[in-house]
Amino acid sequence: MSFPSGLLRHCLILAGPTASGKSAAALLLAERIGAEIVSLDSMTVYRGMDIGTAKPSDAERQRVAHHLLDIADPWEDFSVAEYLRLVRQAADRILCKGGIPLFVGGTGLYLRALLRGFSAGPQADWQLRQQWQQDAVRNGPAWLHGELRRRDPAAAARLHPNDMRRLIRAIEVFELTGRPISEDQQQQPLPPALRPRLAVWLQPDRDWLGHRIDLRVQQMLADGWLQEARTLLELPQPPGRTASQALGYRELFQYLQIGGDLQAVSAGICTATRQFAKRQHTWFRSLTECQPLSVGPGSSAEIVAEQLLEKLADRPG
Repeated sequence: MSFPSGLLRHCLILAGPTASGKSAAALLLAERIGAEIVSLDSMTVYRGMDIGTAKPSDAERQRVAHHLLDIADPWEDFSVAEYLRLVRQAADRILCKGGIPLFVGGTGLYLRALLRGFSAGPQADWQLRQQWQQDAVRNGPAWLHGELRRRDPAAAARLHPNDMRRLIRAIEVFELTGRPISEDQQQQPLPPALRPRLAVWLQPDRDWLGHRIDLRVQQMLADGWLQEARTLLELPQPPGRTASQALGYRELFQYLQIGGDLQAVSAGICTATRQFAKRQHTWFRSLTECQPLSVGPGSSAEIVAEQLLEKLADRPG
């Protein structure tokens, strides 16, 4: 399954780690060039998960049209295949009315699928997953990573040892098919002639990004993130497998269910977010179709938007 290269050539991409400033810069860029923003984020698809996903505000959506937000309930699973199907429809609609699709977000798997296609693999075996998850909790992430390394060294080298969900999926594919998942994930880079007019990922200074992450987590909690998590747990159906593992929500759900020290939970979310940002960096760096743009102290949204406009002018469509 792939996104049509004929469409992709007319699209723009701005990716980057969480808290790197991509959303604010994208909003300014979209206003300047008449673009509409298409989410490149696996969690903003869920209704009710607003604060913790830094979802665009109503005022921002009034300024620039946004697509693929609030399209699933939090108890539903949402696949990469479904994402590709919906973004194709969104891009078609935008282009047909003379607009420009601007993909913005930080989900590396979605970005790679957009650029290189996606092999869905076998359907999930939830009983097998649950067994591996229980074994991983009992034996630790290093053990799980070692089990994958025995089956698929290439996938193990690519995945972070603490990324339990993807480690288990890679093991699951091997157990169900007898073939390593890495065989289906060896898509080649998109040829230059078929690449988007602009494909950039923000490469932040590490200390600068860490400080921004800490401030953002504190602000989200001040804005009512804990209450948002409580509301999700009180829904007629609890958050499903995907939404319940969302960064930060997972820790808040656990706090609400078993208690603890909220300050320690906040610190844990900050640490997990910094680790997640490192994994995002690895994803983006591996995609040669995307050009890095360094950001750090002094990189305001206005400055980044101007830099993106300059890059866009260098490659007219």
